[in-house]
Amino acid sequence: MARMPSAQRREQLTEAAIRTMARDGVAKATTRAIAAEAGVSLSVFHYCFESKQALIESVITTLTDHSVTVVREALRPRTTLEDTVRAGFEAYWDHVRDRPEEHMLTYELTQYALREPGCEHLARRQYELYGVAYTELIEQLRSSRDLELRVPVSVLARYLAAVTDGLTLNYLVLGDESAWNDILGTVTAHIAGLVA
Repeated sequence: MARMPSAQRREQLTEAAIRTMARDGVAKATTRAIAAEAGVSLSVFHYCFESKQALIESVITTLTDHSVTVVREALRPRTTLEDTVRAGFEAYWDHVRDRPEEHMLTYELTQYALREPGCEHLARRQYELYGVAYTELIEQLRSSRDLELRVPVSVLARYLAAVTDGLTLNYLVLGDESAWNDILGTVTAHIAGLVA
């Protein structure tokens, strides 16, 4: 087995965990199954992660990064603020449609963390990461367009997290793409209205 820097090995194991958990569920994703998915020995897994909790935190962070990266790249200033906001939501929506299993996994991770004794902090960490991600995206948008918000950044960030969370779960349950497109216009207009 080729030697690999530990950060790169952790990334490899995290991506393997995402695939395993998305396929088999969080509870069935044993360390042995994840190591096998990554093509490494169990000892390599334990060298990189001191516990399954540490791995789950890495999975949560990576899944959040997957979504935020596509939105950040889409948030280039457009003709209008609404066009810019819509581009960010559309990029996120494309990610949901392309990787529904990853987004389904985010909900399963939340439920797993809330039900597993000693893991509750991971669910809190997950939603704190969403807040941080939306705060960064809002600041990026605000600085690129010289905007003033009508509500505090922290309130808008939590609102955006709740809206996208609800829309995503709605799509995963109902599978109705047309509903997303109809709602997107309303959400975009409302968010643009919170900005002066």
